[in-house]
Amino acid sequence: MKIAIIGYGKMGKLIEALAIENGHNISFKIASLNATEIHNINTANTNVAIEFTSPETAFNNVQILLKNGVPTVCGSTGWQENLHVAQQLAVENNTAFIWASNFSIGVNLFFAFTQFIAQKMGSYTNYIPLVNEVHHTAKKDAPSGTAITIAQKVLEAYKNFNGTTNNPNEQTTKLLITYKREDPAPGFHEVVFNSHHDTITLQHNAKSRNGFVEGTLLAAQFIVNKKGVFTMEQVLGL
Repeated sequence: MKIAIIGYGKMGKLIEALAIENGHNISFKIASLNATEIHNINTANTNVAIEFTSPETAFNNVQILLKNGVPTVCGSTGWQENLHVAQQLAVENNTAFIWASNFSIGVNLFFAFTQFIAQKMGSYTNYIPLVNEVHHTAKKDAPSGTAITIAQKVLEAYKNFNGTTNNPNEQTTKLLITYKREDPAPGFHEVVFNSHHDTITLQHNAKSRNGFVEGTLLAAQFIVNKKGVFTMEQVLGL
């Protein structure tokens, strides 16, 4: 594949290294100093674009890529209020798009496990669920997109909850999400079901960013030559 990397920070450089190791070519490396070059990315020079930037820039980057017809993988979080617009752009421009709050294969399995367990626990109202997450200090959005996705899986089963909160005093009516920012922390997520008598805990602890990179490249390979909007569940066959 000819891959354009949008966001040449730690993740972008890891994606570049693994892509080259697997025989792919890098068509563009877009960072803040050459940001305008994103307009030059098109289907003639690039098979797929991978976007990992910030909540402030991601939506604009995705719009440019999709309008140019470039299949796009986006792992930036914190801009989900505009996600439906990006998905529509992919359809209108006859290209492919996939966004995920987390591309790690392990995390996506964790999502599936969380959904299964929450469905089993939902009728046992004496167990109160909560979500904990820890990320590195460069992580700008809090709670993380991954924590929000986990919370959504729990809320599907706990119909008596009215959204999420970070206030422990509200956790009988809303799903509590706690978050910390400390280094080094590639990503820790935990779902806890707590009762007066015992506690059931499901955890995912990333050892490095490599798991995210592998999943991202897997998603990129999946959408090349496809049309439409896709999910990591489809990529992994979950």
